Amino acid sequence: MINPSSAFSDSKRHLKVLDALRGVAALTVVLFHTQEIYSGGDHVKTLVNHGYLAVDFFFMMSGYVMAHAYDDRWGKMSVKDFFKRRIIRLHPLVILGMTIGAVRFYFAEADYFPGRSDTFIWQLLLIMLIGYTLIPLPPSMNIRGWYEMYPLNGPAWSLFFEYIANILHALFLRRLSKTILSILVLIAAAALVHLAVTSSAGDIHGGWSIVPGELRIGFARLMFPYLAGMLLRRSVQLKSGGNTF
Repeated sequence: MINPSSAFSDSKRHLKVLDALRGVAALTVVLFHTQEIYSGGDHVKTLVNHGYLAVDFFFMMSGYVMAHAYDDRWGKMSVKDFFKRRIIRLHPLVILGMTIGAVRFYFAEADYFPGRSDTFIWQLLLIMLIGYTLIPLPPSMNIRGWYEMYPLNGPAWSLFFEYIANILHALFLRRLSKTILSILVLIAAAALVHLAVTSSAGDIHGGWSIVPGELRIGFARLMFPYLAGMLLRRSVQLKSGGNTF
């Protein structure tokens, strides 16, 4: 097994507390979606009906980690090197998830996936190959009945937004002063609050479809936590030793 800290010669070790928080958040998301299945798809009826917010917490941790891991590397590391690192870390699991999703979908026989019987093998393979690139699929290529970006691996929508955050980070966000970053955090927070207040469902559940309403939810759920995570890292001085990188 490869130690993550040795994947690159200048890699920094993970904070153990972040590893623990990732684990708790991941289990929360799994529990949320498991209960969602047995509640007929209505997340409001589940025991942890706001468990989906663990994804937003992931975005915040991502902003924190990106600021910590790369803020002092720009100048020694090019944008191309940054993207190479992110693809190596993230994309193998994107491909694995799409492949497993395609296999499971092919053998699925359930009312929960109404489009299965109408899907040809060539359609399934095409959608899997497009999924490998993480290019979002339009609603016209819906095969699972849920109009998702990635019908073979629904949760991959969060990786789509993670990639967008990484691109913005490399091109723009890393250059921002703490003052400008603080202003953007306030603006993003206001946008998120407005979304929650004006939502007909009374929450911010969504973001997994490439339609305007869902994209609005996705970007609102991404930008506030990611920017807040960056600001948190730049505002707090970590002590040396212990569980620091």
